[in-house]
Amino acid sequence: MVEQAKLKVDLVGKPVDHTDYRSMIGLLMYVTSSRPDIMFATCMCARYQANPNEYHVSAVNRIFRYLIWTINLGLWYPKDSGFDLTAYSDADHAGCHLDRKSTSGSVQFLGDKLVCWSSKKQNCVSISTAESKYVAVSSCCAQVLWMRTQLTDYGFFYDKETDTQEKDKNKAKNDKIKHKMEKIEKDKVIRSRKVKSQSPRSIKVNPWNVKVNPDKAEAEK
Repeated sequence: MVEQAKLKVDLVGKPVDHTDYRSMIGLLMYVTSSRPDIMFATCMCARYQANPNEYHVSAVNRIFRYLIWTINLGLWYPKDSGFDLTAYSDADHAGCHLDRKSTSGSVQFLGDKLVCWSSKKQNCVSISTAESKYVAVSSCCAQVLWMRTQLTDYGFFYDKETDTQEKDKNKAKNDKIKHKMEKIEKDKVIRSRKVKSQSPRSIKVNPWNVKVNPDKAEAEK
């Protein structure tokens, strides 16, 4: 579904069973956990679960046909990629015909790995395009800050598997383990202070350069 495609509640069509339509939407929502390319279209169709008709079912069936023809598509996570957190966000203005609310979309990358994505209708009515994009950036920054906090809490701990299994049995008695755990806690405090001292930076990016020429998009930063 392209961005210009809009569904309406008052479309003249034959009503369909709500249960079947909601089951189809639920299945597509489950698939969006690994297929971000259908996120926007699925969320668009999910808005009409209260009173669906044959036109809404046709749009849902189109998504299923797209999945059949692109069954080999999937997410790719290169092992040599870094952990730099980068996020992109955008929004339309008054895209919903029901209440004239805008739709926010955002994606978050760890290096070259896509780890989080969303497409959600905003809770407020924006009076301008700039305001709708500001709301989208605000929610995207909240997600970025949460991800940074999680990465800080997780940290990295490397050890040999055989040694770890043996040390786990006598964790309380092993002075080396205690010293190592204390060092990990200190590093966690230092990392958390560094994260709090840094704030997300907003950069305007041309979507065409991101799609066609990623190197040029990086140069714009």
